[in-house]
Amino acid sequence: MRKVRMAFTGNEAVAYAMKQINPDVVAVYPITPQTEIMHSFSIYVADGEVDTNLVTVESEHSAMSACVGASAAGARVMTATASQGLALMHEILYIASALRLPIVMPVVNRALSAPINIHCDHSDMMGSRDSGWIQIFTENANEAYHSVILGVKLAEKVNLPVMIGLDGFIISHGMEVVETLPTEEIRNFLGERKPVYSLLDVDNPITVGPLDLQDYFFEHKRAQIEAMEEAREVIPKVHEEYNKKFETNLPDFVEPYKIEDAELGVIAMGSAAGTMKEVVDKLREKGKRVGLLRIRIFRPFPSGEILKYTKHLCALGIMDRAHSLSGLGGPLWTEVRSVFYGESCVPPDMNFIYGLGGRDFFMEDGEKIFDYLEKLVEGKEQSGSVKYIGLRE
Repeated sequence: MRKVRMAFTGNEAVAYAMKQINPDVVAVYPITPQTEIMHSFSIYVADGEVDTNLVTVESEHSAMSACVGASAAGARVMTATASQGLALMHEILYIASALRLPIVMPVVNRALSAPINIHCDHSDMMGSRDSGWIQIFTENANEAYHSVILGVKLAEKVNLPVMIGLDGFIISHGMEVVETLPTEEIRNFLGERKPVYSLLDVDNPITVGPLDLQDYFFEHKRAQIEAMEEAREVIPKVHEEYNKKFETNLPDFVEPYKIEDAELGVIAMGSAAGTMKEVVDKLREKGKRVGLLRIRIFRPFPSGEILKYTKHLCALGIMDRAHSLSGLGGPLWTEVRSVFYGESCVPPDMNFIYGLGGRDFFMEDGEKIFDYLEKLVEGKEQSGSVKYIGLRE
């Protein structure tokens, strides 16, 4: 298959994927550092390169509301947002997922105010982790590009919305080489959306958003839970189909990196995983048996894969680019720890909070994480402790 290597920022890569997809409806509202996605896509619309109905709205709440209406009518629908914009959508996120609408939304990860900050951390998507959306975290611009295309297929297979995270400025504004696919092949792969129900099907009317009290709400919510569990089975199949057709190697739930024979392991998400791969390589050259498990799909949570790749470790570090504030530590850490509850083999663990508000994460920081894990094995650190990496003292 003929692929074209192009220099794109992460935002440009996402917009280009959207152009190739040619969705029926896109609702747009600007917010840093996502604005470039919708600005670039609006140029494609203005130049006639897509026939998308571009809906300019007055807020992110309205953007997701427009997406819900269009998707319920049977359209293929997309939007994009970040940070406070995702927070403003919060009410409608639950509606989109409960109505089983396959909306696809790139989210350029950015810290939530206050203080006002426009740079990266994962507090925005972590705040929406239980809204019923499939959540994908990407490592680089190339993966963001492919994830948008694959996300459309996945969303329409399982009839659930998908959000695709890319780290603000680090991925969204960093220029990288992206291996693009032929447009016609993408559109053949996706085909036409075939909605189960449509508001426009007047011969078969349906009720959307009815009052649902004690009588059936519980049952309907249970059905939504089952939909997410069914997605767990479909996700690997969609990735396999995508990789086979386009000759790619996109991991599904997790990406193990030299962790199978490791003694010390780290779990990470997003762009920092790329830095940690370099750290692993450097320490391996020094004879240290270290490894990484990158979580790519955070919802549904890959509990089985985490257990498979980490239960043999002597010590495990979990990296969070967010903090749950009133909880025990970072949200990823608390969920990973729950995976081991009741297991006979439980590695001692530590939580590492890093990169809040866009604070740079360097290789030296990654090496410090493995130093802490070594001390944990030696009994010089306590299992279950939380460390802040890169914090000024």
